[in-house]
Amino acid sequence: MSFVIGRDDDLEDGPVGLLGAYRARDGSEGATLHLDFDGPHAMLIVGKRGYGKSYTMGVLAEGLARADGVAPVIVDPMGVFDTLAESTPGAGVPATVIDEPAVTPTSLDPSSWCALLGLSPESGAGGLVWQAAQATSTLEEMEAHVEATDAPVADKRAASNHLRLADAWEVFDPHGIDADELGSSAVTIIDVSGLESAPMNAVCRGVAEALYRARVTDTIDRLPWLLLDEAHTFFGGVAEPALRTILTRGRAPGVSLVSATQRPSAVPEVGISQSDVLISHRLTSQADLDALQTAQPTYMNFSLSDADRLPEAPGEVVIVDDATETIHSAQVRPRDTPHGGDSPRASDVVADD
Repeated sequence: MSFVIGRDDDLEDGPVGLLGAYRARDGSEGATLHLDFDGPHAMLIVGKRGYGKSYTMGVLAEGLARADGVAPVIVDPMGVFDTLAESTPGAGVPATVIDEPAVTPTSLDPSSWCALLGLSPESGAGGLVWQAAQATSTLEEMEAHVEATDAPVADKRAASNHLRLADAWEVFDPHGIDADELGSSAVTIIDVSGLESAPMNAVCRGVAEALYRARVTDTIDRLPWLLLDEAHTFFGGVAEPALRTILTRGRAPGVSLVSATQRPSAVPEVGISQSDVLISHRLTSQADLDALQTAQPTYMNFSLSDADRLPEAPGEVVIVDDATETIHSAQVRPRDTPHGGDSPRASDVVADD
């Protein structure tokens, strides 16, 4: 016997991924638990550092890469998911790593360009950047547009300097990542670990916009699943508007969002309240527990902070499934591909002779 998180139907009624098994109070494992991949979802994976949230996201990615009709994409700020692409005897998954990602400048609207560069739209330089972003489609054209204005020299210089900074990040390209490139059955890992917060957010914004637009315009057939590790990093930057769009309007076009974070208190309320599946590893910060408590459904008759319910060991989770209004204690299954998120240990270093 097994249960499918995220829907009332049976295993045979659409693609699913094996998540793990029920966990009894004595720690023993019970029936298997699967996740629904047939319909769109907003999932939130939380847990303190070292308790398996990135590992669990890797388990989801493996399942999505093997499921029919979906296009999984991971935005990887820590550089730990490229192991999905490693050869594994008998149990590997199709995966592609993009380690030098670039998005189109038009994936950011004028106000987002100002926010990205730290300029007020009401300032002279910010106003020039706003106008340039509105009138052009490449960074080169934006710089030329600024130079062609009759604005004060100081404002033009400031705007141009900020645009050159954005150009130096090397994440903007008129032929950047598009939905066709992301719409395959293989899981696409977008490695942004070498980027600072601002360009990292720009890439995430571009990817999220591309996936959402592609489904709205029927450009791709597969249903996109966007997976974000360290999601609080993106909800606090220029990527947030695109993520909010998926959370609040992604269901109709069939776009899913999976957010993993060790700081749910840093995720905006909409990121928690709009999630129809919550997977919680161990949490001990009261602020994080309170953040989840504010969005706790009425059918949940206990708190995640209850001592006898709180997961204790890595891999143990409590799952709140809003689709079926059920709560589950589970053990996440072992990954088939190597996990890249383990912390290094001094004891692993070979001593010099």
